Amino acid sequence: MGIRQRLVGSYLAVILITVSILEVFLIASVDYYYHSSVKRILVKQAEISAAFFQQYFSGQDVAAQSERLLRGFSQNTTAQVQIIDASGQLLQDNVNVQAIGSMIDYPDVRQARDGTMGIWRGTSASSGESLLAVSYPLEADGKTVGAVRYVASLTGTIATIRWIAALCIAAGLLVVAMVAVVSLFLSRTITGSIQELKLAADHMAEGDLSARAGKRYKDELGALADTLNTMASRLQRSDQLKNEFISSVSHEIRTPLTSIKGWAVTLKSAGGDSKALLEEGLDVIESESDRLTELVDELLDFSKLANGKIRLSRTPVQIPELLRHVGTQLAPRASRLGLELEVRAGDGVPVIDADANRLKQVLINLLDNAMKFTPPGGNVTMSADALKEYIVLTVEDTGSGIAGEDIGNVLQKFYKGNNSGAGSGLGLSICHEIVKLHGGHLKMESEPGRGTKIEVFLPRR
Repeated sequence: MGIRQRLVGSYLAVILITVSILEVFLIASVDYYYHSSVKRILVKQAEISAAFFQQYFSGQDVAAQSERLLRGFSQNTTAQVQIIDASGQLLQDNVNVQAIGSMIDYPDVRQARDGTMGIWRGTSASSGESLLAVSYPLEADGKTVGAVRYVASLTGTIATIRWIAALCIAAGLLVVAMVAVVSLFLSRTITGSIQELKLAADHMAEGDLSARAGKRYKDELGALADTLNTMASRLQRSDQLKNEFISSVSHEIRTPLTSIKGWAVTLKSAGGDSKALLEEGLDVIESESDRLTELVDELLDFSKLANGKIRLSRTPVQIPELLRHVGTQLAPRASRLGLELEVRAGDGVPVIDADANRLKQVLINLLDNAMKFTPPGGNVTMSADALKEYIVLTVEDTGSGIAGEDIGNVLQKFYKGNNSGAGSGLGLSICHEIVKLHGGHLKMESEPGRGTKIEVFLPRR
């Protein structure tokens, strides 16, 4: 059963149960109201008649005055009026004259003969119609000398109740029909949106990441469509970055391999005739091999980070000592590039528990990027400061900076900005992952033409 059928079925089940309960309650209320009204009228008339008898006829014989009593009691009523003596014999009847003289032995009459008001509801033995009877004792000098009985047919009342019940049932069925139509419409809007989402998801699953889900309304399904479209956009962007990364890595690998092969062919054809040529060729081959090794190391690190296989070897790390060591290692390169490398690390920076080699990898990568994009005569600064909760390592340069459209993406895997030049596009992403493994985070500030500042926040002990 589809969701549309389940929705419509649920709506109809709820409304049917609700309408049925209301119908039963309403019909029962109408039945009670009409029967109570008839009973109330008969009781009132019987009480008035008994009071009238007690006031004006209490000293007279009931049988002798029965005809006068009947005329007086039946003037203002449409009900059947009966005058009964103390023994239960019918003295007068304004409807069934033939029954005069017979014994009346109904429960209400017996109660009236015993001195209390009696009420009886039943079916006439002769006509089969439903009746309601009220008998009230006629008293004289504290003794029951007879009874007055009012009998009303309930046929009209029952017909009215049935008509109202039929009207209520028809109204209930109309409500159910209207709810069914509205439910079908609502379920169609819901299932229509779900079908569109499913269709878009199927296209995405088949590899068409350009597919987008339509958004009909600003509701939960609309939010789901937005989420699905955002996911597709990110997957599409990630796929694009992956393709660019493959192209970039292929180029990065092919360039040194081409150089190595070219020099190998050159040296093979030259033989050992030129020692200078041999040394130059071997230097190039060594340099390009180092370049390939560095690229492979980055790829391996990225693979380990992506699969969660990197485990930190935490030891107490002296941050000032680490910065001075990295600065000493990269000082020759800065000198060759015509850059001033400044290291500021006071001994007041506390010891932290970290993987020294991985932090060194992060700093070298950040400094490498800073030197790559800083022109000769520029400055590159590496420093450390202590905050309340973090140790902050900062690498700042006076280079070309990062364009506004790139600043939010440079930490993504495979991303290479417009001015990134050579490289795999994994360096900053690897740094970011290593810092996150330490429980820290990276913060980057940059302005084109004015340099870049990257801060590494590492938690204190």
